Amino acid sequence: MSRAVVIGAGVLGASVAHHLARSGVAVTVIDAAGPASGTSSATFAIDVTHLKTPYAYYELNRRSAAAHLTLGEEDGAGAVWRHAVPLVQWGHTARERRVIEERARRLREWGHPCRTTGPKALAELAPGVDPASCRADELVVHDHAAWYDAPLFARTLLDRAARRGAAVHYGLRVTGLLRRGGRVVGVESEGRRWEADHVVNCAGPDAGRIAELAGTALPLTRIPGLVGESVPVPEARLGAILATPGVDLRPAPGDRVCSISWPVDARLTADGAPGDTQDPSLEAELHRLGQEVLPALRGAAATGVRRGVRPVPSDGLPLVGEVPGAAGLYHVVTHSGVTLAPLLGELTARELTTGTPAAELAAYRPAREPATGVRDESLQVMRSQPTISARP
Repeated sequence: MSRAVVIGAGVLGASVAHHLARSGVAVTVIDAAGPASGTSSATFAIDVTHLKTPYAYYELNRRSAAAHLTLGEEDGAGAVWRHAVPLVQWGHTARERRVIEERARRLREWGHPCRTTGPKALAELAPGVDPASCRADELVVHDHAAWYDAPLFARTLLDRAARRGAAVHYGLRVTGLLRRGGRVVGVESEGRRWEADHVVNCAGPDAGRIAELAGTALPLTRIPGLVGESVPVPEARLGAILATPGVDLRPAPGDRVCSISWPVDARLTADGAPGDTQDPSLEAELHRLGQEVLPALRGAAATGVRRGVRPVPSDGLPLVGEVPGAAGLYHVVTHSGVTLAPLLGELTARELTTGTPAAELAAYRPAREPATGVRDESLQVMRSQPTISARP
């Protein structure tokens, strides 16, 4: 039986561990904190397929979004972490409207279901929205969108891996890699050692440091972001994802509302630990922007704001595979982790267990030349934000 060590217990690490264990590999998962405690717990976590270009990358995301449903069928419980709701988007400036319209036109050409409607439709799609917050003449609606409970997804797949014999260790930071004959053959963590046939780097924002332990580098930056959450507000009646000019809102477990704001994230500094929000006024601003859209939030407190660090490859596309000079160390890094986790976990396990490269991953090898023509909207916004060192 082959052995694998998976570094990271977020959505990617959990998916890789699940698929490897299902394939009969003896799996060990190591995480510096706990399950989905890093970026996977501080993410807006929606299906972002509609934002992806070029077409091959859109198709990768589309397939992986569908794979969430397949994963849910494995134990008969369904994809309990996936919540299907429409996504409603509008813009106020001419540029915002043009970007949204061009994207909708491109998506329809690709066969992706989306439609346009007037602002009066908000009364049905999201009845809790303040009509005054939408000054657009037209909305774009993605009826088959979804948001994900990322921590539940990670815990579910880690539990499945554990039932197949995987050993999961929390609170252990990887401090070194074992080498033999130029190949990575295991990991060290606080005096403990695990040897393996494959080491899989799913460490998210810490992935660059893991690569450096092997004497290599990943084309990766670390970009901070805030995710807010309200106290339970059942009267908000939010049954859709709202992508507005100032803030994005979605339902969250327990009648809560989750929020992010690119304008707020652009004001983050690059200092501080991953758990710090740094400037308390940014929390208040994020909550205020949500209140402008959803009046029910005006009388509700914010439970808090989590500060996450996004691992962002230089061209926005995933980094999947080995880097020359560090055989045995396989990287799985992307900033669209929740959407892509099911398919990347499946393809990674297939490559490692069969030794046959997956054609779907050919364009995403870490040693590639940076891709051009990538128009991921979130990537463009993030490029205007501060980045933090690859080393935490």
